[in-house]
Amino acid sequence: RCVLKELESLGKALYGAKLIAQSFQVRNCSHHKDPVSGSACLLSMIEEDNPHHFFIATQDQDLANKVKKRAGVPLLFIIQNTMVLDKPSPKSLAFVQKLQTNELVPEHQKQSILQLKEKEGLAKQEGEKRRKRKRAGGPNPLSCLKKKKKKTQEGQEPSAEKKKRRKRKRNRVKVEAVQSVQKGEEE
Repeated sequence: RCVLKELESLGKALYGAKLIAQSFQVRNCSHHKDPVSGSACLLSMIEEDNPHHFFIATQDQDLANKVKKRAGVPLLFIIQNTMVLDKPSPKSLAFVQKLQTNELVPEHQKQSILQLKEKEGLAKQEGEKRRKRKRAGGPNPLSCLKKKKKKTQEGQEPSAEKKKRRKRKRNRVKVEAVQSVQKGEEE
């Protein structure tokens, strides 16, 4: 609401931006009665750990620098006609690293969780390992093929009898003809 109020106060120059901002869902902030600047309102909404998982989209460099100082707040900005998601800030990367090393859960809480799991029977015991059951396989697919029919003399078709292979006849040239051709060539 504070951003909409600020856009109204800036006049006709930002009327298009105001219409676009109104088309989105408006989140209630704690500044109902006395609105503050848009950047201050956005910073107050992301609070410490960004519990609502808000993104901040801005072209304001001052606001972008303030957002980068907080962990876990993604930052969007526009370059020409393209929306760009900024790379994670060093503060966000450090926060994720801290999460991965489980520094957020104290050691005594981890032990109490293990005790509760053992009490309920949910803890995994090291000696027990589940074996994979072998499942019954199907038949060999090659043994399921249909048998080929063998041709017997009785089972042959009558058309097979009609179709006989032609034997190629060799044309033998008579020896006399060859000799006469040779004589003709010599003369």
